[in-house]
Amino acid sequence: MSNGAGAADVSSSMQLLSGSLGLTGVEVDVTFTSLSMSCQDPSGVQPVVLMRQVKQRGFDYEDLTRVDHLIRRVINGDLGLEGARAEASRIVGTGHTHPRWVVTIAWGVMCVGIAIMLGAGPAVIGLAGLSGAIIDLLQQRMARRLLPAFYLQVVGGLAASVIALASVAVGLDIDPSLAVTANIIMLLSGIGFMAALHDALTGFYVTASARLLEALLATAGLIAGVSGGLTIASVAGVDIGRVVPGRIVELDAVGVIAAGAGLAAAAFAVASYSPKRVVAPIFLVAALGIAITQIMGYFEFDRPWSVGVAALLLGMISHPIARWAKVPLLVVVVSAVVPMLPGVAIYRGLALLSDSTDAAPAQGILAIVEAASIALAIAAGVILAEYLMQPIDREVRRIAARLPNVPGVPVRHIPSASGRTSGRGTAPAAPPVELNTIELGIDDLAQIDERLRGPRLVGPRGDEPIKD
Repeated sequence: MSNGAGAADVSSSMQLLSGSLGLTGVEVDVTFTSLSMSCQDPSGVQPVVLMRQVKQRGFDYEDLTRVDHLIRRVINGDLGLEGARAEASRIVGTGHTHPRWVVTIAWGVMCVGIAIMLGAGPAVIGLAGLSGAIIDLLQQRMARRLLPAFYLQVVGGLAASVIALASVAVGLDIDPSLAVTANIIMLLSGIGFMAALHDALTGFYVTASARLLEALLATAGLIAGVSGGLTIASVAGVDIGRVVPGRIVELDAVGVIAAGAGLAAAAFAVASYSPKRVVAPIFLVAALGIAITQIMGYFEFDRPWSVGVAALLLGMISHPIARWAKVPLLVVVVSAVVPMLPGVAIYRGLALLSDSTDAAPAQGILAIVEAASIALAIAAGVILAEYLMQPIDREVRRIAARLPNVPGVPVRHIPSASGRTSGRGTAPAAPPVELNTIELGIDDLAQIDERLRGPRLVGPRGDEPIKD
């Protein structure tokens, strides 16, 4: 939960772990701030209850992948309780594979990718990358003082607007509205908004409400910071004209937009400590998803429909990639949908609601409704992809388990008499097994069918024997 997993994934992991370690009658409760589990003590009447607080939240896909591998090892029987505890402590106490300055650069590169998608020019693109790195360094220092996320957003928005307006003041020929929008890319709350709707669709309404409130507060802090920067420019006498919140430039070049989307998604994956092996596939999947969205838009499909279809296809493609890379599906899907998230629309809507002009509040409401529709379409498409891919995943595992004699095929070993399994591995070559063929008549099949109370088995003409 602390590393970015959804409430449904956390709940199912807790259920699977408790069942694998022999607990029965387990009840699990997952909220945005706490996890609790209870089970009935066989030796007593009172249930045993354990609770853990979620004290921090972020995106750390390296630790999330390690925990996912740990859970799989416990479920497969490769690791006992004491070994799992030691491994969990090692995961918590071990650092990351790449240093922190790489994350700072990755945030700047992500802002560059999104600025390309927004139709910005070279000057604005360079400012976006610089702002992303500076904002990350500022927030990193403030986070060490344990300041709430709202104040981090205020400072980030203030820094982004001051950098953009200072560039205008020194005579740089850029659009101030587009510059401000590009500089606040990494501060937008599109991921939190989509995660809230994802939890709501999977039945975790309390967690969804908390995520939604967090996203709105983060956006409110961003608006406060940007408005503070605009006020400073006005007091200083810098003439920047009217700044339109959330301004973008529509591009017709699908290739450019796809390249920017892939760059932004891959950079987000690096900034979230994703394993290196999955960065290139995320680039390709994100570029494909945004290309599908743009192409459907050219055929006059509504934005939620085009984004929803792209999210569905993106989610289905991400399943085999996650299986190949041995990472949780969340690592691929969330990174790949980052370019499609409605963070700009959320910011524009709340900014217009706080505007004093007559038509601005109505436009703000429409922008927020549009953002909610897009986020809901993305979440619904990703969840539907999971349901559609589950039968395919089961069939792949079933085929792999029935082909133990094929070298190179990963298999799940059959549990032994003790109830433990030998884990997953590569099956060695073995001589083929001869199968006996028996011949049954229709009367024999009818008797077997009657005793098993199953469907009647007949030949093509109803009277010929069937070979099994």
